[in-house]
Amino acid sequence: MSSLRFNAVEEAFKKKALEVTAPSQFTSDYYGKFVFNSAAMVKYLSKDTYKALKNVVNKGVTLDIALANQIASGMKLWATELGATHYTHWFQPLTDGTAEKHDSFIDYAGAPGETIIEDFSGKLLAQQEPDASSFPNGGIRNTFEARGYTAWDPTSPAFIWGETLCIPTIFISYTGESLDFKTPLLKSLHAIDKAATDVCQYFDKNVTKVIATLGWEQEYFLVDSALYNIRFDLQQTGRTLFGHAPAKGQQLEDHYWGSIPERVAAYMRDFEYESHLLGIPVRTRHNEVAPAQFECAPVFEETNLAVDHNLLLMDVM
Repeated sequence: MSSLRFNAVEEAFKKKALEVTAPSQFTSDYYGKFVFNSAAMVKYLSKDTYKALKNVVNKGVTLDIALANQIASGMKLWATELGATHYTHWFQPLTDGTAEKHDSFIDYAGAPGETIIEDFSGKLLAQQEPDASSFPNGGIRNTFEARGYTAWDPTSPAFIWGETLCIPTIFISYTGESLDFKTPLLKSLHAIDKAATDVCQYFDKNVTKVIATLGWEQEYFLVDSALYNIRFDLQQTGRTLFGHAPAKGQQLEDHYWGSIPERVAAYMRDFEYESHLLGIPVRTRHNEVAPAQFECAPVFEETNLAVDHNLLLMDVM
């Protein structure tokens, strides 16, 4: 690329970077706007429904269909007022990422082919059968026998991504085997809670629950799109296959924690704003040691939610 063209690209990005600002001075003004959190629940659910849902989340009370219908009604109203047109059961199959199948809220009001209405029931909220024929499954059944079921995880609040209401769920087989990463995580957290609570009660009988917390760091590289377009190794594999040998020691410590370039800071402001809208508590940012390497880190939160947020953060980035 000619230096003249590169300079023009650089100036254009600098100009755009200065335009990227959050609409409010205070993060707390818009934090969690697209999350069906406690504030949204209080507004869109009745007091009895809200209290019952909290018992499901905090005490493991069984979710019955009547309660699910009431929650689904309030959740749909909240989501559609924010522009959602579809919903999905958002789960974590054994593919090192997330999966989703989007369905619209529409259904027939009467006979097929007549009036259309927006509808979202407790049955659709609580469970779906999204198929499992092409997901990794650990060899527990043949492809032609595939059955995969998603079940709502109420401990991780629903959120809106684009125009879709995303409902965090587990993913299991017809016979109950885990087909995802969330189900064994929830089982592990339950085991930790029980064991730690038993120990704590030797000292304080008032302790009834122990919550594990986690704060995922994310280190990432930013590559100028113009430079990326002339690097076929990055395009085809997502990593460097040719070039200078990497530094093996601390030769590049001048970049580490150095002043953040303005274009990079603009990117950070942009994705932090989007993350905060989704309730992801991103807090720290700085240069990492390698050229073009950077890091973000959130405030610690409950482990199950932290894992969901980490996967969502990678989509945002």
